[in-house]
Amino acid sequence: MKKIAIGFLTGLMAVFLSCAAVKDKNTVSGKVESVKNDKDGFTAKVKTAKNEIYWATISIVNVGGPQNYKSLKEGEEVTLKGEIWKMGSEKHIKVTEIVSVK
Repeated sequence: MKKIAIGFLTGLMAVFLSCAAVKDKNTVSGKVESVKNDKDGFTAKVKTAKNEIYWATISIVNVGGPQNYKSLKEGEEVTLKGEIWKMGSEKHIKVTEIVSVK
């Protein structure tokens, strides 16, 4: 039983550490090309320096409340952190942190 518990904890730590490493890679930086307002936030089209387009969903809830929420405007340079995924050929990010806006 002790070996099973040690194996389980080792596996759990491996998963935790691998997820922590992936979290740092979930950053998108680029220029805001358009903004579409929604009910509790907005979706911004962000173009990176490599000409990649990301659709960034930014909501008050996902960034941790109104104190962390910022509206973005076309032309601003931004860095966003969050969960990145693809839908077909489109790249999306559910933003959990607005790192910088210039």
